[in-house]
Amino acid sequence: MPLQSICVFCGASLGHDPAYQQAAEALGRTLAERGLRLVYGGGEVGLMGKLADAVLAAGGEVIGIIPQSLQRSEIGHKGLTRLEVVDGMHARKARMAELSDAFIALPGGLGTLEELFEVWTWAQLGYHAKPLGLLDVAGFYQGLSAFLDQTVSAGFIRPPHRGLLHQAEDPAQLLDLLQQQQGTVTPKWDARQPI
Repeated sequence: MPLQSICVFCGASLGHDPAYQQAAEALGRTLAERGLRLVYGGGEVGLMGKLADAVLAAGGEVIGIIPQSLQRSEIGHKGLTRLEVVDGMHARKARMAELSDAFIALPGGLGTLEELFEVWTWAQLGYHAKPLGLLDVAGFYQGLSAFLDQTVSAGFIRPPHRGLLHQAEDPAQLLDLLQQQQGTVTPKWDARQPI
C-alpha cells in the first residue's frame, strides 16, 4: 500500500548547523513533490516551522497537532491546511500516529527522541507496522546509531527490531526505504527465540 501521510518529528529550535534547516526544507519539498501529506507537531518555530513552510510553499498539505499548553511556546502555525489543538502530549502523539503511514525524525532534542522511541517501541510490540526512519543530517544521528547497534550486541534489542529503523542522509532515499518496507515484524513478546 503506498504511503500517503508522513509524520515528522523534529526540533522546535533550528540548531547550530544551517544544514539542519536545509534538510528540513528539502524534506518538505520532497514530501510535497511526491504528493505526501505532512503530519507534525503544529508549531511555526524552529525546524518544525521550516519543514511545514517548505511543504506549503511547494503546494503540499500539512496537518499540525499541538497541545493547548504548547500553543504559546511553540506558537501554533496559522497557515496550515489544518491545525488541531489537543489536550496534552499523549493526545498529540496518539493523533499524529493515527493520521500517519510512516514516521521520520529530523534532528531535534528530547521531544523528538521521545516521540521517535515511543512509535518505535509500539512497532516492536506489534501495535503497528508503520515504517520508521532517521534523516541523518550532517552525521547528527551517527552516535545514536552506534549506541543502538551496541544495544543489539549487548542482547537488549533483537536485530529485526533494530532493522525497523531505517537511516539515510537524503530525503528521497529515506522515503524510498520507507516505501519499500514490508511492514511486518515479529512482536517482541511473541518471539520465542532469545535475543
